[in-house]
Amino acid sequence: MSRLDLPDFPWDSLTGARERAAAHPDGIVDLSVGTPVDPVPGVLREALAGPAAAEPGYPTTHGPASLREAVVASLQRRFGVPGVDPAAVVPTIGSKELVAWLPTLLGLGAGDTVVIPELAYPTYEVGARLAGAEHVRSDGLTAAGPARIRLVWLNSPSNPTGRVLPVEHLRKVVTWARERGAVVASDECYLGLPGDAEPAPRSVLHPDVCDGDTTGLLAVHSLSKVSNLAGYRAGFVAGDPALVSGLLEVRKHAGMIVPRPVQAALEAAVSDDAHVAEQAARYDARRTRLRAGLEKAGLTIEHSQAGLYLWASADEPCRDTVDRLAGLGILVAPGEFYGPAGSRHVRVGLTAPDERIDAAVDRLGTA
Repeated sequence: MSRLDLPDFPWDSLTGARERAAAHPDGIVDLSVGTPVDPVPGVLREALAGPAAAEPGYPTTHGPASLREAVVASLQRRFGVPGVDPAAVVPTIGSKELVAWLPTLLGLGAGDTVVIPELAYPTYEVGARLAGAEHVRSDGLTAAGPARIRLVWLNSPSNPTGRVLPVEHLRKVVTWARERGAVVASDECYLGLPGDAEPAPRSVLHPDVCDGDTTGLLAVHSLSKVSNLAGYRAGFVAGDPALVSGLLEVRKHAGMIVPRPVQAALEAAVSDDAHVAEQAARYDARRTRLRAGLEKAGLTIEHSQAGLYLWASADEPCRDTVDRLAGLGILVAPGEFYGPAGSRHVRVGLTAPDERIDAAVDRLGTA
């Protein structure tokens, strides 16, 4: 443990499996991380290099009104979320930094508890620890007991499972949290990759979930996945105007500012839906091929309707599955990275070029 009592960075433990996979005669197929590999759309690169790149002054933490208005329009157009106040939108440095620092930005500390999904990206837990708060892993509403709940995280479609939470569940969480004065933060970075989920994934800000009342709600979005902008660190948070105003104030003091050229690229990304549809189609095709390959190799796929990953099990300890696949030159992430409930699963990313996806499918056919 470090002096901040943080866990070791999980992916560092994959060194041995990575070396074994890399020794395959046809090279490694790395499906262990969610790093985009497809091109950054030209319209976004043009925006990055456009007039904003020549501005010598400091950018604003809030971003220009045109950016925030474009975000609001995209939320309605893409996800059916109407009426978000442009003032209640703040660009973020990707979404991971907000996930990590949100408990701190909200003033949580000792004696407070954060509820995170039972299977969750490690940064939810890290954020609670950075704030000095406790955390509880639960997908239900009773596991926290008498704890002082200040923040509840949702993630649908899920990382790592691709699970889509039904509207009824989202509504129950919102009602439960409001009764306790807790904030609900919904990590929606995979919302634009609906896959074959029916009905389509819903934002926590959708009227079906919150009846048009954003009080106590925050939706966290990233352009890393849907727009291949992981290298740009481009995201935003939107929701309750009072909460967003508080976040903005702290971020101003802390210098948590998205660079102006990236703000321009973010505005272009939320204004163009064609590249998002194109990228979603790529991932859908890869999901179909990989699912068939994994199932042919004897693995069971659970959830995995949407998002960027397949959640697979060979009904054995997850590290055994990682090692076995590494022998085929395929690197995946052990499910234990995401919580104890993942100990017999692996997460398989769709983020590899089509040629590497096809290579993985071919190798799985010999397993």
